[in-house]
Amino acid sequence: MSILLDRILVVDIEATCWRGHPPLGQEREIIEIGLCPLDLKLRQPLAKESILVQPTRSQVSAFCTELTTLTQAQVDEGLSFRQACGFLRGQHQSQKRMWASYGEYDRHKFVKQCKAFNVKYPFSDRHLNVKSLVAIVLGLNHEVGMAKALELLKIPLEGTHHRGDDDAFNVAKILAHLLWQTPEIGITSS
Repeated sequence: MSILLDRILVVDIEATCWRGHPPLGQEREIIEIGLCPLDLKLRQPLAKESILVQPTRSQVSAFCTELTTLTQAQVDEGLSFRQACGFLRGQHQSQKRMWASYGEYDRHKFVKQCKAFNVKYPFSDRHLNVKSLVAIVLGLNHEVGMAKALELLKIPLEGTHHRGDDDAFNVAKILAHLLWQTPEIGITSS
C-alpha cells in the first residue's frame, strides 16, 4: 500500500492511570486519542481533535482526573475502542498515512490494546518518534519530555498538558519546527 504524503497524523493518547499500581482487576487503557494533522504542503498543524474512548477494563481515578482533567462521566460518553480505531481509519485514512507521537508509548499502547481487544490496528507501519528526533536534531545526550522540548525550541505550550488534543497540537508544532525551521534537517525553499 502506498503512503499518502499530504500530512502526518500527530497522535497523543491519554490512558487510565493511578498514583501506584492499578487496582486489582483494572489495567491501563486508552481514554483519549488526541489527533492533530500536520499539513505537509501548508507546513503547519491543522485543527486538533479529541476522541474520547470508553474504558471497559478500568475506571478513571481521581489522580487521572487531576492529571488529564478527564472524568469518568466524560469518557463514558466516548466511543468504544473499536469505534475509535474505525473512526481514525475512516475519517483520517490513518492506515494510509505516516503518523507521529512523542516517544514510543502511544505506538506500543495501541499495539497492545488492539491485540487485547481483537481490534484492527488503525495506523500504517510508518511511525515517527518525535521525542528521538528532538534529541538528535538538538544534539542532546538523552531524550527530553515534550514540555522541555517546547522550552528548548522556544515554542509556547498551548492548552492543557496531558490532554490528548492539546499535546498532539504541541507535538505537531515541534515537528513542524524541526522540519522547516531547523537548518540542519529542514527543507529550504529557493
